[in-house]
Amino acid sequence: MTVQTDAPVQTDAQTGVRPEPVVETERRPWGGFERFTLNEPSTVKIIHVEPGQRLSLQRHRDRDELWVALDPGAVFEVAGRRILPEVGGRVLIRAGETHRLGSDGPAVRVMEIAFGHFDEDDIERLEDRYGRA
Repeated sequence: MTVQTDAPVQTDAQTGVRPEPVVETERRPWGGFERFTLNEPSTVKIIHVEPGQRLSLQRHRDRDELWVALDPGAVFEVAGRRILPEVGGRVLIRAGETHRLGSDGPAVRVMEIAFGHFDEDDIERLEDRYGRA
């Protein structure tokens, strides 16, 4: 069993950038788990995307996001790159990077963990098929 004492994540004072989150994996007799945060401010959401739909192309000023694919068929667009993650695949999106989540066919779920100040009004929509940009 792994025992770790983590202090809350601190932003680098010189660069203003938060370090990349460390995902800890622990094995237990019954299987194991992955720990995405420990004793730090974060917001966790499960995002549901309908078949063939996608969110707006957007960016955030005050938070980083870690996306984890929960279903096959998710499409991550980050800083101009198109990523087709396997189930459990992860991508870190830094504050200011453009990003979009979508479905490549089936309905998909993605776990989003936001690090930093979370506010839905922080979304800057750059492109949106629903007229919200």
